[in-house]
Amino acid sequence: MIEKLVLPEIRELLAGEDHATLAGVLNSWLPADLASLLQGLEDQEKVQLLRALHGPLASEVFEYLELDFQERLLELMPEAQSALILDGMSPDDRTALLEELSDDRAEALLKLLSPEQREVAESLLRFSPDTVGRLMTPDFVAVRKEWTIKHVLDYVRSHGRDSETLNVLYVVDDENRLAADLRIHMVLLAPLHQHVRELVDANVIALNVGDDKTAAVEVFRKYDRTVLPVVDHLGKLVGIVTIDDVLDVVEEEATREIQMFGGLEALDESYVRTPLLRMVQKRATWLVVLFLGEMLTATAMGYYEGEIARLPVLALFLPLIISSGGNSGSQAATLIIRALALGELKLRDYRMVFWRELASGLLLGLLLGTIGLLRITIWSQFSNIYTDQWLLVGFSVGGALVGVVMWGSLCGALLPFLLKRLGYDPATSSAPFVATLVDVTGIIIYFSVAYSILRGRLL
Repeated sequence: MIEKLVLPEIRELLAGEDHATLAGVLNSWLPADLASLLQGLEDQEKVQLLRALHGPLASEVFEYLELDFQERLLELMPEAQSALILDGMSPDDRTALLEELSDDRAEALLKLLSPEQREVAESLLRFSPDTVGRLMTPDFVAVRKEWTIKHVLDYVRSHGRDSETLNVLYVVDDENRLAADLRIHMVLLAPLHQHVRELVDANVIALNVGDDKTAAVEVFRKYDRTVLPVVDHLGKLVGIVTIDDVLDVVEEEATREIQMFGGLEALDESYVRTPLLRMVQKRATWLVVLFLGEMLTATAMGYYEGEIARLPVLALFLPLIISSGGNSGSQAATLIIRALALGELKLRDYRMVFWRELASGLLLGLLLGTIGLLRITIWSQFSNIYTDQWLLVGFSVGGALVGVVMWGSLCGALLPFLLKRLGYDPATSSAPFVATLVDVTGIIIYFSVAYSILRGRLL
C-alpha cells in the first residue's frame, strides 16, 4: 500500500521534473513496489519514472510488468531508453517479451541491443516456443573439478555478478560437458584448500534444450529444485532454468485448462489482447457443438411425447434429474482432470476410477433420490398433483436419480481417460460437454425407469 500513500508526492516530483530528488527516493525501493507504483501513473509519467531509476533497477522494474504493459511502454520510450532497459533485462525475461511481439517489432528491438546481448537474444529465440530452450538463461557460473574452494570463491566474486542465481554452481569438464552441480552452502562451509571433486558426485539432474517446457514443471516438482541446468544433445551446459520461469509455465497451463474446461478453445493471448472476432471464433466452436448436442435432447423428449401427454407430472422433474446428472458428471470430470494433470492418476488407473466412481455415484444417487422421494411424499399430503399413485411417481423419480447420477459420474470420470488415451488433452472433456452428454442420456434413463415402474398403472 506504500505506493498509494506516496503517489501524490511522486506525481508532484514528476511534474516539477525534480529528477535528482526522485532518483534519491525511488532507487531505494524494491522493484516489485516500483512496478506497482507505475500502475497509477499516466503514460508519460511512467516513462519519466523509469528514466529516473539507475540502469539495472529500471530493467528489474520493467521485468515485473505484464507483457502488455511492457509493449506499451516500449512504444512510448525513446529508443535510447528502450535500449538501456532491454540490454539490462534477464535473457529469459527478454525472450518472453520478444516472442509475444510481431516479427517486425521484435526485429526492431533486437537492433537496439548491444552486439553481445543481441547474440544471446537471437540464440534463445531460435528454439521452439514450447521448449526448455526458450525458458533458459545463459547467465550461470561454471567451475572445474580440479579447482580448490579458494579458486571457486575468487571466480564467483569476479564472474558471479551477472549470474541469474548463485544458489547452485555447475561443474563442467574441458569440453563444457556438465559433470555435477555444487550447492553454494557446500562451498561456503568447505576448507579453502579442498578440491571441488571431493564435494560432488555424479548424480546431477538436468533438462535438455529440446524438452517440452511442461516436462520441466514435472522435473522441478519431482526433485523439489529452484534451479536446474540445461544441456544440449552433446551434454554440454548451455543454460539454466529457474523456478520463476517454471511458475509462469504452470500459470499458462492452468489458464489454458480452465478455459478449455469452461467450454471454449484456449486463447492464444490474454483476454484483453484477443481481438473480438477471434474471441467469438474461440467461443463459437464449442457453443455450436453443444447446441447440436442439446438438439438431441429435444429429439429424445419428442420420442417420449406420448408418456408426457399421459402423465404430464413427469415433465416437472425432468430439469431436476438431468441437471443432477450433469452436475455429478462435471464434478467427476473436474476431479479426474486435475488428478491426471498432477500425475496422481495414470492411464492404467481407469479400472480403479471406474469402481470408485460407480460407488460414489450410487451413494450420491441414493442421497438425491431419497430427497426427491421425500419431497414428493410431503407434497402429496397437501396436493393431488402427483395423483393417487404418488408413491410410484416418487420411486420413479428416486430410481431415475440414482441411475442418472451414477451414469453422470462414470461419464465425467472416464471421458478424460479416453481422450488422453487417444492423444487429446483431457481438459477438452469440459463441464458443458459432459453436461450435454448426460442431458441426452439422462432423459432416456429417466423415462425408461418411469415406464418400467408406472407401466399398466399411469402409463
